[in-house]
Amino acid sequence: MLEGAAPPLSLYVHLPWCVQKCPYCDFNSYAGGDDASRRRYLDAICRDIEAEAASADGRPLVSIFLGGGTPSLFRADEIGRLLDVVRSQLACADDIEITMEANPGAVERGDLRGYRDAGVNRLSIGAQSFDPASLAVLGRIHGVEDIGMTAAEAAGAGFDDINIDIMYALPGQDVAAALSDIDAAASLEPTHLSWYQLTLEPNTVFYARPPAEMPDEDLSFAIQEAGEARLAELGFERYEVSAWARGGRRCRHNLNYWSFGDYLAAGAGAHGKLTTPAGIVRYRKPANPLQYMQQMETRGEPGGAQTISDGDLLFEFMLNALRLVDGFDERLFEERTRLPLRVLRERLLPLETRGLVAGGEAGHWQPTPRGRQFLNDLQAHFLPD
Repeated sequence: MLEGAAPPLSLYVHLPWCVQKCPYCDFNSYAGGDDASRRRYLDAICRDIEAEAASADGRPLVSIFLGGGTPSLFRADEIGRLLDVVRSQLACADDIEITMEANPGAVERGDLRGYRDAGVNRLSIGAQSFDPASLAVLGRIHGVEDIGMTAAEAAGAGFDDINIDIMYALPGQDVAAALSDIDAAASLEPTHLSWYQLTLEPNTVFYARPPAEMPDEDLSFAIQEAGEARLAELGFERYEVSAWARGGRRCRHNLNYWSFGDYLAAGAGAHGKLTTPAGIVRYRKPANPLQYMQQMETRGEPGGAQTISDGDLLFEFMLNALRLVDGFDERLFEERTRLPLRVLRERLLPLETRGLVAGGEAGHWQPTPRGRQFLNDLQAHFLPD
């Protein structure tokens, strides 16, 4: 058993297939996934979860996140089987949050009532935009009307915790168009919005061939400022760089990441992080689905774990915690990293002088608005020497 307070424990499950790969996407996802592949992959996932359960150390799961890819390409009975295995192998909190990502297209969104009956209680809808031209540029295969239909079906299926993903700084987008997307998303009455900037990531089609009319830095910042103001007017509370919630419906799974909690990993390319008596370790499953399935079929156990060095611990904690609008307590830093406070304070105090972080009172720190504006630079100050 761990000494002291053990971090909360979550489970991430990666389901890697999509109907087609979007040109901006750098996630570990692949076009395809026929019935035979899904059955074989699901067998591997179940074996993986059984092996992961040994690392839980008796802790209950506070959240499960089914990500991808497009998890809703798996049938409701397949998702039900997966969750049944989780419940048979791991303790689950009474109020566990179970999120599943779903795309709005008719082919992609699956049987929402069936997912709810299987135990999924939070749905994340990948809308990305409500503008037909933007959806076409982004390579999305759903239409604007599909988004509203999916939200309505989700509510009718009993989902009362719904997130909608939308992006901004899209090709050809101005401030008015970005605000129109926010208004359209809010009109569907979600409890949560993920509103994040389109970036050109390496190993994507957009990175190799950037789309025309990408907003420049000034326009992107103007969209960001106007959008933040509109979201606040609409009753959404910002609690993380790109996360906005109504009625306190913050995503507990992502909060566990950002507060440096522990998480088990199942599925191709999934990452895990665990606090053990010997140190804090991280691990990753093979990214290629075929290699992953072969490993689970022959070994049926997690891959090798790597202990995180003290320098990387500081950086990884701050990489996550600085994304939180409310910041973090020094006590949390000590509990989650096991590092002495002096390591933290000697890096924070110069940044406080420069107006990038605020705090120190009662041992609490948070990024200032200026710090959030230059978040990447702020996080880079905590890179290992």
